[in-house]
Amino acid sequence: MSFLFAEMSQGPPGFTYTPDFLTMAEETELIRHIKNLELQSFRFQGFEAKRKVASFGVDYSFDTRAVKKGNPIPKAFHPLISKVAAQVGIQASALAEVLITEYPIGSVINWHRDAPPFGVITGISLASDCIFKFRPHDEINRGRRSVISLPVARRSLYVIKDAARSAWQHSTAPVRDVRYSITLRTLLSRNDRD
Repeated sequence: MSFLFAEMSQGPPGFTYTPDFLTMAEETELIRHIKNLELQSFRFQGFEAKRKVASFGVDYSFDTRAVKKGNPIPKAFHPLISKVAAQVGIQASALAEVLITEYPIGSVINWHRDAPPFGVITGISLASDCIFKFRPHDEINRGRRSVISLPVARRSLYVIKDAARSAWQHSTAPVRDVRYSITLRTLLSRNDRD
């Protein structure tokens, strides 16, 4: 089955969004696999976030700012990797990291750009919708006038690359229901990193 990318006219350049990327059956199966994983509390610079995570393929350390080999990607996620790679137009092997995240009710992602070693960022929202927000990276302290808010529905796929990846930060609003996400990232070559 082929899906068309919808370049969201109100989103930053390089952000693409595909609603209903997964079927309900695919979503149910992925959530079942996620619930069998041992998720750990997410720690960032000494603080523990409300969300829980499991990382596969490669691991990025916020303390050392380095990428290292991580746990093998579970086979249950291989069909999803292939499907995302085909949609984005890259080799499945280029998706070096699979990050599983569980967001309890009320949790958020604060403003950030993904770690420098990563290139294309793709994500699938499961179990509930969320609101994605973008703001230009060079306007961090200039107020809220440049914030773009976009609904991201469950079972959808979003892609952050090019200017949306390098020149914009993103965050999420508090979720109303438990949400899971699967983030798949490519690695940049050492010469292309910030």
